[in-house]
Amino acid sequence: MSFCWTGRAPTRHHGRVSFVFALLASWFVGSPALAFMAPQIDANRDQIVLHFGGRSGNASATAGGRRDLSLALNISGDAQPAGASSRDVEPALPPFTFGTATKALRRYQVALPIPSSSRTLRLPHVYGDDASRPLVVIDAGHGGQDPGAIGPTDGRREKDVTLRIAKAIRDELIRSGRVRVALTREDDRFIVLQERFGIARKLHANLFISIHCDSVGSGDASGASVYTLSEVASDKESARLAARENKADIIAGVNLASTSADISSILIDLTQRETMNASANFARLLGREAQPLVPMKPNFHRMASLMVLKAPDMPSILFETGYISNPKDADFIDSPDGRHAIAEAVRKAVDVHFARRLALAE
Repeated sequence: MSFCWTGRAPTRHHGRVSFVFALLASWFVGSPALAFMAPQIDANRDQIVLHFGGRSGNASATAGGRRDLSLALNISGDAQPAGASSRDVEPALPPFTFGTATKALRRYQVALPIPSSSRTLRLPHVYGDDASRPLVVIDAGHGGQDPGAIGPTDGRREKDVTLRIAKAIRDELIRSGRVRVALTREDDRFIVLQERFGIARKLHANLFISIHCDSVGSGDASGASVYTLSEVASDKESARLAARENKADIIAGVNLASTSADISSILIDLTQRETMNASANFARLLGREAQPLVPMKPNFHRMASLMVLKAPDMPSILFETGYISNPKDADFIDSPDGRHAIAEAVRKAVDVHFARRLALAE
């Protein structure tokens, strides 16, 4: 028994349809063989038309009866504006060329102006009229666009808590009448770390206290701690300090401009070592005075390489008053009673600190 094909004879358009499908397949994969076939692109509001014969407009008959091929792509979504050129629509087409270099895809960027930094520090108001009294600068950590740590339950921001604590300490010290006081910031503003202790040095402060709140991602850590500068950070910072060109009046009023680099480095190192010892003594003193008033960590005195503590000639400490991530700690340090307890602890430590230094000076 023989078998034979009983279907219809191929239509006369079979070859052309096969060619069109092959053409489209080659176009989508970016075949370079088509580079000479589509030099013309027309675009309007509704369509993008590709002419694979060098002619524009609809497919037209040629002298030999041959027809050029035009491929029309309907635009969906946002229509291309009328009068758009082929140069404008090329980036939307598949990645192939028409014999000429394809225009690179447009790149977009967002730019925000950054305000220029001030060449001069804006010095804050100093509370207290007696210039013979020692000056204490209180630094409320963070501020402005830097919120600091944020409480996980109530969204309380460290920058707000530290500012309220700093103002409470200022008021307590002013009432004592034994020292002058200045705040690095009295409102919600951003100050870079170097400017914080730079303000204190410009004011020739005798003590610098930076107020912060601690935070941990998880757990129930609690208690206050006091940080001073570490030994390693001191050596590195003193080396940078000695390398500066303008060394006049940089360490405790001593002009180092006429000294050699080696001698300047030694003087800076000796001064900073004395400053670090004074800072550590005040940290231990603050912890002792705070323990009856404020929940403190058992090992409250810690050392770290903190930029805000790197003034070489001014005792500096960073007081982590408690954990803002712990609801119990946060409620205490941000309450009137908690702020008063912290301020009282600082005032007692400041009184003893300067009484000791006065006794040693005599």
